[in-house]
Amino acid sequence: MTDYPPGDRSDSLSKDLSQLSDLIDQAALGRKGNSTDLLALLRLLERCHRDICETLFYEALPDNRQHLYALLRDIEINGGWPYIQRMKLQALLTNLPDFDFDTFSPSIVLPLEEDRFPGEEK
Repeated sequence: MTDYPPGDRSDSLSKDLSQLSDLIDQAALGRKGNSTDLLALLRLLERCHRDICETLFYEALPDNRQHLYALLRDIEINGGWPYIQRMKLQALLTNLPDFDFDTFSPSIVLPLEEDRFPGEEK
């Protein structure tokens, strides 16, 4: 497992964003080992990301070619579009190596013993 938090994450951030990053790190470390609380933190971050993106960011999108070029150049130089990746179910299930999927999800389709409707005599 890699160390948390990454060492160089806030080097290029403004002071307020660096402080915010430190607070998020403290919140995450304070919940270390508690998957439910860490999931709540991730949900909060995802909700904040979505709210900022759908309101303030969309309103601030460039309205001329020069500003669009500057934004695209920043995306190219500084690492692309912000995205919060969701964990894939397979990654979650890797922690369950001895899990018996047959007992978790029993067969839904039961074999037909006889070809008749319920209550119908043969």
